[in-house]
Amino acid sequence: MPLVEHLRELRNRMAKGLLAVAAVTVVALVYSEDLMQFLTKSVPKCAQGTMGDGGNCAVVSFNTLIAPFSTTIQVSLVTGLVVASPVWLYQLWAFIAPGLHKSEKKYTYAFVGAAVPLFAAGAYLAYLILPISVKVLISLTPGGSANILSLGDVLDFTLRMVLVFGLAFELPLVLVMLNITGVLTGRRMAGWWRGVIMGVFVFGAIITPTTDPIGMLALAGPITVLYFAAVGFSLLNDRRRKRNNPDAELADDEASSLDLTPEAVGAVEPVGASRALPEQATGEPDGARAHRQIGYDDIT
Repeated sequence: MPLVEHLRELRNRMAKGLLAVAAVTVVALVYSEDLMQFLTKSVPKCAQGTMGDGGNCAVVSFNTLIAPFSTTIQVSLVTGLVVASPVWLYQLWAFIAPGLHKSEKKYTYAFVGAAVPLFAAGAYLAYLILPISVKVLISLTPGGSANILSLGDVLDFTLRMVLVFGLAFELPLVLVMLNITGVLTGRRMAGWWRGVIMGVFVFGAIITPTTDPIGMLALAGPITVLYFAAVGFSLLNDRRRKRNNPDAELADDEASSLDLTPEAVGAVEPVGASRALPEQATGEPDGARAHRQIGYDDIT
């Protein structure tokens, strides 16, 4: 296909994806108020007409004149991108798929099929932990002070938590793909288990700023289980690969093992004796060799 045709197809597929995002964004604008209430549900709001005292509740507000408009557009656009993701992801896949081999398409289907539910599970877990995190952060407010939170900051914090949790749940899938492509072996991943567990728990403690271990365990526990599941899958895949190809785990500059077991010697075959002397090798008769001395004719 000529380059112009490729560019034309790319333009058409991008237009379809953008139209889907725009359509969902328009619908989200109509329900923007409900969406904002859903995303700020984790904030313990003060009773109407009160500002609160200390870290018991908070008042969600707009701090600038343009904040209501910009926040509404932001929430609607993010909703459009997320809800319309099946459409624009399909358009992207339809543009790339013709250049892939059959095995590459199979791995891509498996990757997308596992990535979507893993990300959704991480995002849902983040939404469950958000009320605990927000409550702990608000509780740090000293007595006599009121919490007045910007709606934009609350939405940014919520979206950041959802993205971080969703991407964290993709770590085992990345390890599995690296193993399938031959970059990492299951044995090497299994050797990292101490560092990985320590890193996961430290990451969970930083991302979930709660005084109790519930939030940290809620994130670190599932990721640890998924990590060991990825290690188990990689070990089984390495065993299958080694069974099909014994030299599959060898590096490019590593020599394969040699079988040095001596083999049995067969029966000795008879060999005829060679004519070792020069005169025997020439095949000349004895009378013709009589006048030769040291290989030269004796004419004297």
